[in-house]
Amino acid sequence: MGFTTNDFDFNLPEELIAQTPLKNRASSKLLTVDAITNKMEDKHFSEIIGELNAGDTLVINNTRVLPARLHGVKEETGAHCEVLLLTNTEGDTWETLVKPAKRFKVGTKITFGDGRLTATVLETLEQGGRMIEFSYDGVFLEIIESLGEMPLPPYIKEKLEDQDRYQTVYAKENGSAAAPTAGLHFTNEVLDELKAKGVNVVPVTLHVGLGTFRPVSVDNLEDHKMHSEYYQISPETAEIVNKTKEAGGRVIAVGTTSIRTLETVAKANNGRLVATSGWTDIFISPGYEFALVDAFVTNFHLPKSTLVMLVSAYLGRENTLACYQHAIDEKYRFFSFGDAMFVYRS
Repeated sequence: MGFTTNDFDFNLPEELIAQTPLKNRASSKLLTVDAITNKMEDKHFSEIIGELNAGDTLVINNTRVLPARLHGVKEETGAHCEVLLLTNTEGDTWETLVKPAKRFKVGTKITFGDGRLTATVLETLEQGGRMIEFSYDGVFLEIIESLGEMPLPPYIKEKLEDQDRYQTVYAKENGSAAAPTAGLHFTNEVLDELKAKGVNVVPVTLHVGLGTFRPVSVDNLEDHKMHSEYYQISPETAEIVNKTKEAGGRVIAVGTTSIRTLETVAKANNGRLVATSGWTDIFISPGYEFALVDAFVTNFHLPKSTLVMLVSAYLGRENTLACYQHAIDEKYRFFSFGDAMFVYRS
């Protein structure tokens, strides 16, 4: 049957939206869910070690969040403005979100900080987007690191004291406008214990972009268009994942970004992973047949979001909403700094 966006709505008490990260990353709650039996168990995240077996492969997204929120002034008026970097399209040209959007016409010039960084609006995009070209002296990423702020989602109202808590411990490749939040629960100690148990841990890269900030705005899911995001898979990762499948092990993705990367490439290659890079706009919703991913770790997501729809593609819509209701009843913490689910098939 065709689903509508409202089929993935649920009532979430505002007090369950996590505003700050826990002191210890791995001390969050973990709801384990068997997609075959619908069995749910309440655990702590450190118990993820017991859920994985020797010979399994855990796939992490090693993207790193840029301090991509920039505060500037319009050169002609001196008015303050905000620019959020989303995707580096070519050279020094970026797709961005701007505030206040209606005042950013093509040709508008913006100055940031001490003037080391300036920008010109090249093109108007939909929903507050602008294509902007930057000019600067020095190294762009170094300037962004000194001028920018971490782009926390709009539902987080508290100030983040430690910027590294919106990065995974394995963040490496610069380029995201948001964190792959399922990975925020992992500590180096948990990863070391998994490796000691015989679990492979391998990276992919997907730079999280505009889709994270955009709700589904259509009623019929078939009409929804995902925003493209850049991904990269190394030869080493492809080889280990393929050998895992051949040996009967499980491929376990950390987060929806890892799932979308793996499934994009596997769907195009008869269920196998290959070393490649490119752009994906894959939209995984109920009715989708998974080509590669056997199980995954994920956070609790926003109502009516593509992320809830992805989880529903694996668990089924009714079971997903039942899990979310259980999490609400048990006072789990939701969204970026919230608790986690481990979803598998027995």
